Amino acid sequence: MNPAEWLVRTAIRRPHAPALMRGEEVLADYATFAERAARIGAGLGARGIAPGDRVAIFMKNRTEYLEALYGAWFAGAVVVPINGKLHPREAEWIIEASGAKLTFVTADPGAELKTETLDIESDAYRALIEQAPMAAPVPIAADQTVWLFYTSGTTGRPKGVKITSGNIQAMCLGYFSDVDSVEEEDAILYAAPMSHGAGLYNFMHVMRAARHVVPLSGGFEAEEILDLAPRLGNVSMFAAPTMIRRLVDRAKASGSTGEGIKTIVYGGGPMYLADIVEAVEVMGPRFVQIYGQGESPMTITALSRALVADRSHPRWRERLASVGLAHSPVSVRIADGDGNPLPPGQTGEILVRGAAVMAGYWENPEATANAIRGGWLWTGDMGAMDADGFVTLQDRSKDVIISGGTNIYPREVEEALLLHPSVHEAAVIGTPDAEWGESVLAFVTPAPGAEIDPATLDRHCRESIARFKRPKAYRVVAALPKNNYGKVLKTELRRIIEEERE
Repeated sequence: MNPAEWLVRTAIRRPHAPALMRGEEVLADYATFAERAARIGAGLGARGIAPGDRVAIFMKNRTEYLEALYGAWFAGAVVVPINGKLHPREAEWIIEASGAKLTFVTADPGAELKTETLDIESDAYRALIEQAPMAAPVPIAADQTVWLFYTSGTTGRPKGVKITSGNIQAMCLGYFSDVDSVEEEDAILYAAPMSHGAGLYNFMHVMRAARHVVPLSGGFEAEEILDLAPRLGNVSMFAAPTMIRRLVDRAKASGSTGEGIKTIVYGGGPMYLADIVEAVEVMGPRFVQIYGQGESPMTITALSRALVADRSHPRWRERLASVGLAHSPVSVRIADGDGNPLPPGQTGEILVRGAAVMAGYWENPEATANAIRGGWLWTGDMGAMDADGFVTLQDRSKDVIISGGTNIYPREVEEALLLHPSVHEAAVIGTPDAEWGESVLAFVTPAPGAEIDPATLDRHCRESIARFKRPKAYRVVAALPKNNYGKVLKTELRRIIEEERE
């Protein structure tokens, strides 16, 4: 089905429910939201956009993002979301690769894009929403691509992930069954980029006639969120682990406990055990963890609110360090290099199959054949599953350090480092070693007001993990390099070391 049908149904059922908000200001109710989307769909059709054509959205977080999104679907187009923080040349590459015929933008993109652009502040956009509205969205089958998502490209050129209408339906049902309920009085706060996880959660809130709120800053500001949430009430949001770290730090400094926040869904990178333990201590049982990829959006495993907050189970720490149990719409397997399932506790590659898994990569049959084998998506992530079904991530397969013929998983070392009070953030990589093949190098940033002593950290690691796993060297830095989604760029750390060696 066409996702725009959900918007139409809600507009009929709850026409006057507040829909689009900027901070505390209501900009549109559901009747207005649906009508604008129908008008945009008509305007796109008048501009020659046919069903199946790609329409890119290269915008910062704005309520118009959702209008453009559903307007494109009214016309039967395939949406290509592009993070508004990307460099125009990066956006241009995605636009060209996807063959997008038109791109919605929030301002002058800073470079001439090889496509027709529509600035949402322009007269052309205003003319679009003055069109006579479409009577109904264009029909879309479950196997048709509706969301062409380009991976972050931290290891090379991004690939276009074909997400179908059926994939999105499975993701939504998985959210309701494994992550959280949504009620009409709820609000989804878009503090992370709407082009990614935060934006994907719009569907569940459209279905339930909840509010869609873009903060005045248009992004993530911890102080703003803690101030706004009590006034809105029942706020849910998606956040990367680095965002939660900042939110908790601010809450501690201000004495806040997260009033007004209903649920924070975290994912998009590893949440270290020490950080989530502190987050629950400071802000209470407001957290749910998900693990997914663009190729299986938000839908591989989930760790429920109850499990994140549980401190009574004898193995609660191990469970909290995991990414949870398989999502309802999928099956998850830990496999060896040939795809054979491994017994509980053994580390292998995480495989997933089911209704949420992508249709393939856009115009890239070779990459599709490599990623989907025997019906399973090979995630490239290494992990283990215990006898109860809890999956614990180790690292991306490319990040595993092989020292003296033994695998060392950087996350295990990073977890140990973060238990020391002087360490705020940590990232571990392997560096060439003439004797051992690779040795462990740790990049660490100091906690506020703390100084890092490598000798002290070394003693701490010897007491926490096997001796062969401990870092052979420590590099104290002011900050770790990250991409636009808050993920640490280990490729950049390796590049720094490689340049020093040369």
